[in-house]
Amino acid sequence: MRSLLLILAGLLLLAIGCRPVYEAPIPYDFSNKPGSGQFSPAIRRSMEGVYAVSGGGGPFGRQVALKWSYINDGADSVHALTILTGVDAGFFNLEINQTADSLSLTGFWRKLVNQGTGQAALSLLRKRRGQVVPYKGPALAGDTLMLRGTFDTGTSSPRQPLTLTYLRPLNPKPFEVIAHRGGGRTADLLGVSENTLAILQRAARFGATGVEIDVRYTKDSVPVLYHDNRLNQRLIQKNGLSGGISDYTYEQVQTSFRLLYGEQIPTLEQALRTIVDNTDLRFVWIDSKFTGSMVRVQTLQQRFAERARLRGRRLQIVIGLPGTEAVEAYRALPNKANTPILCELEPALARELGAAVWAPRWTLGPQTDEVKAMQAEGRRVFVWTLDDLLFLEKFSNQANLNGILSNYAPAVAYYHYTAQ
Repeated sequence: MRSLLLILAGLLLLAIGCRPVYEAPIPYDFSNKPGSGQFSPAIRRSMEGVYAVSGGGGPFGRQVALKWSYINDGADSVHALTILTGVDAGFFNLEINQTADSLSLTGFWRKLVNQGTGQAALSLLRKRRGQVVPYKGPALAGDTLMLRGTFDTGTSSPRQPLTLTYLRPLNPKPFEVIAHRGGGRTADLLGVSENTLAILQRAARFGATGVEIDVRYTKDSVPVLYHDNRLNQRLIQKNGLSGGISDYTYEQVQTSFRLLYGEQIPTLEQALRTIVDNTDLRFVWIDSKFTGSMVRVQTLQQRFAERARLRGRRLQIVIGLPGTEAVEAYRALPNKANTPILCELEPALARELGAAVWAPRWTLGPQTDEVKAMQAEGRRVFVWTLDDLLFLEKFSNQANLNGILSNYAPAVAYYHYTAQ
């Protein structure tokens, strides 16, 4: 029996040793240069919409959705174009080629459910009276916008043809595409770690309009962003230390830990400042993974909500209540004014607490009647954390929700923007 166990253990180790490494390196480095080149605000607005796919674009489906986003960089902004494909949670991220004479963009495409990735280069054209010519704007009656160029399926120069032809505007219905863990999981190989300042600045490039961030306290009660209850090599570079965030002071966290892509663990204050000052996100879900008083988190929530208001930003910051400990911490607050909350628990409790948002698990189903009742009372309804692509499509098309939390924000955004 012992010999059999040793043989099985050896086979298991061999299997683990031979397991392929999952890699999907991003084959393009964004320059992040401020300015919009020849892509004026009017041209960017005219480009947003749903496009038909032709040429060699089979890997990207029959239609895609185009959406611009920006990051504030001091006195100017860095603009990026996202193309949402609806296939395998796929998307393109393209930046403006500011040195070209034409309206051109370069970047990469990525599929989150597999290792698909590659480079892309596209130029903006218009079709008029059957003739395709470079587009300079403004669009005239009868013009049809097109993006034409090439892509590749590896890291070589883009050579496969791709043409996108404008069909219709994006679905205008208000809806929150909420990216889990600040934009996506570290495991999805997005080039930056989850719950970092870097991923918050990329979230809109993944189609997100809002983010969920995970907050824990250090030993000296500084709220920081970290998802897991234990330090582990899924998120942290190996350093020989163990335990949880709450076992270390903020100074120790800053000096002793680096996330997988080399980033420091940010504070909640740094995260909210980044969102308010540098992004166009409009919703923040603070997931309460800490234990103890909620006062420090409430103070930051109120401070940055006011900062956003003074800057003319339409931004809602809510404190999530995922369980009874968070509910009791909220109840213990001496003053609950200007403290919007999101309740993940039963509808009766959401009503009792006056939650601005009710957020049930998606596995409970559409709950159509309860959703309508909550909305009639002035609450928004989100579901979490929905990553199954089949159910994403069904919930986006059939459930009358106000938003979806997902690790696959590009898929949520695609189903929302292409809905008719």
